[in-house]
Amino acid sequence: MTDLPVLCIGAVLWDVIGRSPSPMTPGADLPGRIRHLPGGVALNVAMALVARGQDAAVLGAVGSDPEGDALLIAVRAMGVGTDWVHRDPRLPTDVYMAIEDCDGLIAAIADAHTLETAGETVLAPLRDGRLASARAPWPGTIVVDGNLTSAQLTAIATDPALAQADLRVAPASPGKAERLAPLIGLDHVTLYLNRAEAETLAGHPCAGAAEAAAAVVARGAARVLVTDGARPAACATRGGEVLTRQPPAVTIARVTGAGDCFLSAHLVAESAGLDRATALDAAVAAAAQHVSGA
Repeated sequence: MTDLPVLCIGAVLWDVIGRSPSPMTPGADLPGRIRHLPGGVALNVAMALVARGQDAAVLGAVGSDPEGDALLIAVRAMGVGTDWVHRDPRLPTDVYMAIEDCDGLIAAIADAHTLETAGETVLAPLRDGRLASARAPWPGTIVVDGNLTSAQLTAIATDPALAQADLRVAPASPGKAERLAPLIGLDHVTLYLNRAEAETLAGHPCAGAAEAAAAVVARGAARVLVTDGARPAACATRGGEVLTRQPPAVTIARVTGAGDCFLSAHLVAESAGLDRATALDAAVAAAAQHVSGA
């Protein structure tokens, strides 16, 4: 493990997740449970990293409202650093809302307007010397959340303060995957995608995760990991073989956050010096455990 915290840049918000144990169709109104908990891709990864013994901190934007105060108190209690989170007195704290049934995600809406409005302000600690600067680039790992805008992601791709960082990137949703275009082609970037996101970047449908990962590498990416629900996950690199792993069969208890769990477990495994195959095994097992509710 490095002594530096992993910096997770992106959404820091409240997750509102409604789940029914029964199958749902459009317009259904069923009994279930609703959870209200800290979330967002960047924060989910940070919390998962801390749970695995890796120091982590978030850079994002949170409103100066009671919801924001409560969110940051909860996040600090989990051991995630919040010292560099931007607080905006004009805007509310962001929210993600999802509906799940026994088969997985039905629909979701991510309201990340405060993060988007903050713009490059969220990167200020990496530019003004508090964490790094152009003269003293950040030498550690940074997780980049696709909830960031295209302008924010372009700034990350071109900022000299981040040129030496190990960038791990997750797009947040298929609809936001194309935002990652400025980061494709950079040697220090690893992409973590689900199959739909990979197909968006590849520009065509793919038969499975292996084909999708290879297609994104063919577009110029240095390294790509692709998940595909209960089907095999894959890891592809420039000039290397495509590795695949079949997730264990589990009963679905939740799906939101599984990809973030996959990323964090893979990152920690690699930080411990494990090889590509073993790191992929660890990531697949961790995601399956999360989905099972264990």
